[in-house]
Amino acid sequence: MFRMWGKIMKDNRLVRDKVICIGDYSLSRTQMVFQALDDICYEFDLSKPLWLDATVRDFQLHDKTRFTQDNFIDSVDFDFLEIQIIEE
Repeated sequence: MFRMWGKIMKDNRLVRDKVICIGDYSLSRTQMVFQALDDICYEFDLSKPLWLDATVRDFQLHDKTRFTQDNFIDSVDFDFLEIQIIEE
C-alpha cells in the first residue's frame, strides 16, 4: 500500500494533517505521488502547488518535500505544506 502524509504547518505548529492511501498498483510511482498530492490538496481546499527544481530535488533525495508560498499561485495562510511518503 502506498501512503503519503500531508501536513500544513504554521508557526512551527501542525495545523492539519492527512494520510492518503492508494492501493492501485496499476499506477506508476509518479502517478501515485501526483494522485496523493491532488487528494491532499482537495482535502485541504488548496490549489495544486508548482513543483520547483528545489522541490523536486528534495523529494527525489528524501521522499519528503515542502511547498511554501513560492509554490502556490494563490495566497496561503500557512508557512508550508509538507508531503512525505511513509510507506510503499
